[in-house]
Amino acid sequence: MQYIALLRGINVGGNSKVEMPKLKILFEDLGFTDVKTYINSGNVIFSSSQNDIKKICLSIEQGIKKEFKFSVPVLVITEAKLKKIVSEIPEAWQNNSEMKCDVMFLWDEVDSPETLELLNLDKDLEDFKYVPGAIIWRIDRDKVTKSKVLKMIGTDIYKKMTVRNCNTVRKIIS
Repeated sequence: MQYIALLRGINVGGNSKVEMPKLKILFEDLGFTDVKTYINSGNVIFSSSQNDIKKICLSIEQGIKKEFKFSVPVLVITEAKLKKIVSEIPEAWQNNSEMKCDVMFLWDEVDSPETLELLNLDKDLEDFKYVPGAIIWRIDRDKVTKSKVLKMIGTDIYKKMTVRNCNTVRKIIS
């Protein structure tokens, strides 16, 4: 089965540095096949005969800790689930000079429509929608600083998600 691993918080601001070639080798050493990385933000596409996503995550997290000497939360989803999430991103929602569009991938504990209420987003300022596994969010670039999304950084809910811009997410499955 084809999976995507999304590593949270690596290579951000010079912290938790992970070189993609070394990460690819680690995944192969863990027994995964068809391993590819996409950009430096910790996106790994791979295949495995293992069907237990929790066991896959644990294996990856333990491998990263052993190899790189720090902990990295990992979210693993199936290719089919990622394709479903991408299909829910409106075509007009882009990440460019005029608009910002992110996909907030959710850990199981917060994977619920009620999470939108916890984020306290402003429906007059920004567009958002929950889909199983993620919240898709869009705002005009000139209004980003007014969004409550920036205020959630460092909160408990923020620690249970990993964010990618919509361009990255679309590219991973293409």
